[in-house]
Amino acid sequence: MSAFLTYLLNGLAVGCAIALIASGLVVIHRVTGVVNFAQGTFAVVAGLCTSSLLGLGFPHGLSEVAAVLVAAFAGLLTGLAAIGKPGTTALSSLIVTLGVGVLAYAVEIVLWGDQPRSAPGLAGSVTVAGARIQTQHLLVIGVTAATFVLLALFFGRTYLGKALTACASNPYAARVVGIDVRRMGLLAFALGGLLGGIAGVLVTPLRPISFDTDVTLIVNGFAAAVFGALTRPVITLVGALLLGVAETMAAGYGYGSHQLEVALGLMLVVMIVQASRRPAISQELT
Repeated sequence: MSAFLTYLLNGLAVGCAIALIASGLVVIHRVTGVVNFAQGTFAVVAGLCTSSLLGLGFPHGLSEVAAVLVAAFAGLLTGLAAIGKPGTTALSSLIVTLGVGVLAYAVEIVLWGDQPRSAPGLAGSVTVAGARIQTQHLLVIGVTAATFVLLALFFGRTYLGKALTACASNPYAARVVGIDVRRMGLLAFALGGLLGGIAGVLVTPLRPISFDTDVTLIVNGFAAAVFGALTRPVITLVGALLLGVAETMAAGYGYGSHQLEVALGLMLVVMIVQASRRPAISQELT
């Protein structure tokens, strides 16, 4: 039972990291209609930046904040490439994000090489109901909870958040009342980069990050985002937690090499279910 609880708590932490990646996908898709397949790249950039800054002697806190800001800037640049030109279709923008992800491989190899890097995090572990969980995992859970609360307040209580929501609900009406939809789209990409960067700095102390780690991150994030129909952050969080627990259980009980297959299998099942419910979802959203 203690082993089961350990896997469960660690799975929740993994799910929280996935949720941050997935929430960036949801924010961008809600505002622009674009599926950003470069989302995992933002986490990788932030993780590699954190490793480099800490290696140069910069203190914790400053290194992580600087890395997250770099990821947000990378998100803004991706937005400029994907939706910067007026009239670009969502499909064309999706292809652009794939190209950005491939280009990022080359840039990351030039700057950091092709060997995995890690960074020190919170040391030690705590015991909860007989289960041991790393302190860094608790940090991941706490930061994710705080991030989702702040996102809810941002979208529900601020003018800027309401403007982003308006663009997601009805872009034409948003333009009529004077909201710059393209600017809001770029802001959504920057916010997606910020969320991906937070995931990156939290995950890097737990597992080494390399230029191609974004594949696993985007597969997991997209699976969770699909669970929330790419529009619902709270349901996306639930999907990410379920996915994180499923992967951790698979690894803990001897199937660690099949974690990616677990994510892909769950994503396929969810997509089939979502496709069968599409009329109901469309009606609810309208």
